[in-house]
Amino acid sequence: MLVRDAMSTVILTLGPAHTLRQAAALMSARRIGAAVVLDPDAGGVGILTERDILNSVGLGQDPDTERIHAHTTTDVVFAAPTWTLEEAARAMAHGGFRHLVVLDRGEVAGIVSVRDIIRRWVPAREPTPAL
Repeated sequence: MLVRDAMSTVILTLGPAHTLRQAAALMSARRIGAAVVLDPDAGGVGILTERDILNSVGLGQDPDTERIHAHTTTDVVFAAPTWTLEEAARAMAHGGFRHLVVLDRGEVAGIVSVRDIIRRWVPAREPTPAL
């Protein structure tokens, strides 16, 4: 199975000037753990994860004034839609992260998460029969 079969193609894209609270509210409303950050001044594509927000709040920083650009990961490991899920899982395990931005011909095509991979590898639980 390939990354294209598991990735989310509807992604949240944010700019570097959004606050962490704005990012958290949008991510929470969509029930997602990562957003793509487009910042042409800082090299293009980055990623902001729930862990980045949590680390900032844990340090006592104000999510209403902290800007995304200060918390964005810019040295992103990108996946290709033609990678196998095993390749994606290996990259995540090796890098210690749970999301990969998927690029197709240099453009953001989606995000694949550990959860996406697990959903493909493990069939959904069947409802327990009533007794």
